[in-house]
Amino acid sequence: MVLVLTIITALVGAILGSVYKLTEAPIAQANAKAQEEAIRYVAPDFDNNPIAESDTITVEGQHIIIYPAIKDGKNVGAAVKASTNNGFNGEIVVIAGFEVDGTIRQYRVLSHSETPGLGAKMEQWFRTDKNNQSILGRNPETCNLTVSKDGGDIDAITASTITSRAFLQVISTAYQAYMKRPLDALSSSTKKSSQTTQPTQQEEANSHE
Repeated sequence: MVLVLTIITALVGAILGSVYKLTEAPIAQANAKAQEEAIRYVAPDFDNNPIAESDTITVEGQHIIIYPAIKDGKNVGAAVKASTNNGFNGEIVVIAGFEVDGTIRQYRVLSHSETPGLGAKMEQWFRTDKNNQSILGRNPETCNLTVSKDGGDIDAITASTITSRAFLQVISTAYQAYMKRPLDALSSSTKKSSQTTQPTQQEEANSHE
């Protein structure tokens, strides 16, 4: 019996290993395609390779990935991937797109475990042009990106305040990461002389005011 079980286990292991090898490449390609589509959906129009030029920085202990959007050699914004574990049912991962001045352009919820019909509504709720739900077109520099119950400017999802707080926290963290990052880290096209102090995203935005 032990010999039979050993042989069966070995065969199953070999089969699973073979299946993994066969599906590894297609899964990786599908994930890469989904990631590229998400970046194109949220970021301003670009002609560079944001994934190849991406950078990871840390904000308040969170590792944030920034995908720079460059058009005709100029920085036009970015897609920023961030997450939080403060959702009602755990982790929420979001990719948000920002214009060069930090204005929120678009977002996509990449993964979550929130309650269907309640917290799961965040995928559409915060882009719906109704009352004070939408965060699109808002700039966290001038908008209090917290729920109205906490004194903020955004209406929480009905009966899902915890999810709403977590979602807005992710967007705020992504914004902080984007505005904190020096321009020379976005693309070689934005680099200046090493003898020149590099402006931050916020300083560039202010120079246009």
